[in-house]
Amino acid sequence: MESRRIKWGIVGLGNIATQFASDLLLIENAELKAVASRDIAKANEFAEKFKALKSYDSYDLLFEDPDVEIVYIATPHNSHAELSIKALENGKHVLCEKPIALSYKDAERMIEASKKYNKFFMEAFWTRFIPSVQDVLQKINNGVIGKINYIKTDFAFHGSEIENKRLFDKDLGGGALFDIGVYPLFLSYILLGYPKEILAKAIKHKNDVDLQTSMILQYESAQSILHASIVSESDMKAVISGTEGRIELNAPWFVADGYSLFKNEVKEAVVTLPTLGKGYSHEIIECQNCILNNEIESKLWSHQNCLDLSRIVEEVKTQIELSF
Repeated sequence: MESRRIKWGIVGLGNIATQFASDLLLIENAELKAVASRDIAKANEFAEKFKALKSYDSYDLLFEDPDVEIVYIATPHNSHAELSIKALENGKHVLCEKPIALSYKDAERMIEASKKYNKFFMEAFWTRFIPSVQDVLQKINNGVIGKINYIKTDFAFHGSEIENKRLFDKDLGGGALFDIGVYPLFLSYILLGYPKEILAKAIKHKNDVDLQTSMILQYESAQSILHASIVSESDMKAVISGTEGRIELNAPWFVADGYSLFKNEVKEAVVTLPTLGKGYSHEIIECQNCILNNEIESKLWSHQNCLDLSRIVEEVKTQIELSF
């Protein structure tokens, strides 16, 4: 495969962008060309720290930069759709942080733009590409635990309304479902596909964002019991149970460094598969391989996968009466 360097730009320079940029430095044929923030001092500092050649105080200027091939969009949820589409219109490939958008209609518009402008687009579901999840999927496809009939997983932590206002800000798409609830829904989807039925209940904040949401996904012969919370803790393991055993992804499961395999309640194997860096590196490699192969979507997390998950999230959103 061609080994030329892929030139990245990053818009939105918060915590996730910082972790992403750290992993970008680990990829030999990746180069951070430009970063953008509405605060130029922040952009300059970020650029210096992560060896970017240019810093902008305008997202549009980064989109217009001819040296940038692919843009990583790490802004708050409410801006994902418009910024992704604008970047695609400017001839850039796009890796957009999850959730893809706050509505299924917006997700459709983003995928349509990718096809219209013939540019790579992917929702940044990094968990799909980490070694432990890749290996677990392969094991399950090979029938190691038989037919899956039960999944139990969650993503929960104590969020601070003072320290992390975005989490509780309705205007920015805050709340448990869109920030972290997409992860358990994602795991159920990649293992069991689109559910036959979805049941969801939430406890709301005074400003109407969901503080915690519990979901049951019903399949023909399986159920997924899922939970997301920004006001309580959990062990954050993922249990995948089949007719011939179960697999437990290590906590926190969404960036698991391995898993345990159980047969007849006996731990049969412990597998260790650490990530490269924080773990964003694996989705970076996938994006670059797709671009080098002139593909506009990933086979591992395709446009249709993005749309399916967005539709599942939309149904939960409707059931818990969440609107933005």
